[in-house]
Amino acid sequence: MADLNSVRVVEVCKVAPQPSSPEDHSATPDALPLTLFDLVWLRFAPVQRLFFYQISNSFETTTLVSKLKASLSIALQHFRPLAGNITWPQHSPKPVLTYVQGDAVSLTIAESHSDFHHLSSRSNFVEAKEYHPLVPQLPISHEKAAAVAFQVTVFPNGNGFSIGTSMHHAILDGKSSTMFVKSWAHICKHLGDDPSGSALPDQLKPFFDRRVVQDPAGLEPIFLNQFQNLDGPNNRSLMVTQFKSPPPDAVRGIFVITRPEIEAMKQLILTKMAEMIKNEKQSDRPHLSTFSVTCAYTCVCLAKAEENQTDNPVMMGFTVDCRSRFDPPIPANYFGNCIGCRPVVADRKGLLGEDGLTVVVNEISEAIKSAGSDGF
Repeated sequence: MADLNSVRVVEVCKVAPQPSSPEDHSATPDALPLTLFDLVWLRFAPVQRLFFYQISNSFETTTLVSKLKASLSIALQHFRPLAGNITWPQHSPKPVLTYVQGDAVSLTIAESHSDFHHLSSRSNFVEAKEYHPLVPQLPISHEKAAAVAFQVTVFPNGNGFSIGTSMHHAILDGKSSTMFVKSWAHICKHLGDDPSGSALPDQLKPFFDRRVVQDPAGLEPIFLNQFQNLDGPNNRSLMVTQFKSPPPDAVRGIFVITRPEIEAMKQLILTKMAEMIKNEKQSDRPHLSTFSVTCAYTCVCLAKAEENQTDNPVMMGFTVDCRSRFDPPIPANYFGNCIGCRPVVADRKGLLGEDGLTVVVNEISEAIKSAGSDGF
């Protein structure tokens, strides 16, 4: 196990968006009102991600950090609202992400003498608390909440570094956060090589116009009313809700399912389906994809590992990107939250039986189909 005190903070700095031309500045808004998709996540804990980068040759830490800072500043030029804060002014009917001149993102520079390969390996089981010092805390108070925070940790003995991110879920869903990280990486890769290195390809240019998100069911006022009446009238606090923490001895591991294994599971399910259709136990074939098969296999494995003796159904859920499901569709590069949740409920006895994989794939298939008809 790594020494949890082996991470030493070298610097905590602020990185502001690089100044842009008046034309470019006007193309990026300084304020973004939260939509109904954002409001759902207003008091959820920040989403933390950790990326490991191995460098084959020795590297100069100063040069690396300087390049990451410079490219982050340029990336924030394209995503300027991320340098701002969420507030809920008394005069505003809902929270707003606002950037004002002088706002900047917190960037922590740290150094660790832990075993880089142990932490980044796909074949190791690692105690979750070993990763905790590698991700930054996101500043959140009752009055305001930062959108993002970053930490770069250099492993001088391992020829590598990590980037830890903490992002407010009310500002970004997984697709938007990945788009930003890819934009930062793109700019960092081309920094200094090309005068146009700060330009982004079209798929990485964020689309900020919130008017494309419609609310025909009138859900937004309901969400806002619930938030304000939670723990008192007119409660505009931005503090996150404290959910149950995982056990202190939790372990993280990566399980790799190979392409041949996925294809073998698909074939097994198709064979079972053909038998069920022939015996009139099922009328049609399910939506069979890598996603549905992987989720089904994981669900069955978890249920068996729990050894739960009750007859309670097994429940799981997954998120669905709604951008393409609007009419008309929302641009794929829309920046913000645009996801819905699909619940899956499977009979425990059937799931733990011989045809458990097929049972869960059927339920996931129905949930996916319902996403196109039931709304979110």
